[in-house]
Order: sequence, then C-alpha cells, then structure tokens
Amino acid sequence: MVTINSYEDYKTHEGKELGVSDWHAISQQQINIFADATLDHQWIHVDKEKAEREGPFKSTIAHGYLTLSLIPYLWKQIADVRNVKMEINYGIENLRFGQPVLVDDEVQLKAKVKSIINLRGTVKAIIQATLAIRGKAKPAYVGDVVFLYHFND
Repeated sequence: MVTINSYEDYKTHEGKELGVSDWHAISQQQINIFADATLDHQWIHVDKEKAEREGPFKSTIAHGYLTLSLIPYLWKQIADVRNVKMEINYGIENLRFGQPVLVDDEVQLKAKVKSIINLRGTVKAIIQATLAIRGKAKPAYVGDVVFLYHFND
C-alpha cells in the first residue's frame, strides 16, 4: 500500500502504476443484495437456474454498476491518502466494460496515476482503474476515476 500525505507526495506517482488491490470474490449473495439496493432484479443477475439454462454465460453475472461500486473499497487497499479534510468521488471518465463478471469470479483493481493537478488548493487526481478478473486476459472494465482532495495545510 502506498501512503500519500500531500499534493507533492501524489505528484511523485504521476504516470506510474500505483498498485493492485487484493482479490475479491463476487458472490451470488452480494449480487442479490445489490439488486435489492438498486431495484435491478434482471434475471441475468438473480435467477441462477434461468441464467444457467438460457443465459449467454451459463451463469449469473454481476451488475456492471456493482463492479464499479467496489472502486472505493478496493482503492483503499492500494492507497492510503492521509492528511485530508475531504475526499470527493468526482466522476468516472472514458469507462468501457470489457466483459462480464460471472458469479464467484474474483476481481482485482489495478490503479495508475494518470494526472495530478493542484487547482488552487483542490487536488484533482485522475486514476486509471482497471478491474481484472482472475484467469481472464480481458478486464471487466477500464476507466478514469476522478477524485478531489482537500489536504490539510
């Protein structure tokens, strides 16, 4: 894990791979809980029997937005950004889903610092986030996650 205490610390990582998270298994229970939270109960996610019988993947799959919602959890395993008054999830840019995450797949976040900009005291970090799937060459997604940080003086 990388510890970052300031804009200057962050800047030293610009253009570099920052690290990878631990592997995280996507269970059917997690998919079902996400479906309940988002009211998205499409059968490809929650109906195991129908997905095995009729689905293109012969398995249920995680919601794309479920895999995106793991970014804060997995990011905290890569970077410990300290000395901040506030951290804001500002957005995701240029995101593309490469392939679905099947139930019981394990995923891992890889992070590269694309750019760090100091905007008059607000630090804008653009992190290239790649969600790898164990045993598969193609990632679940690649996109640029944008964080805003207000570091303590």
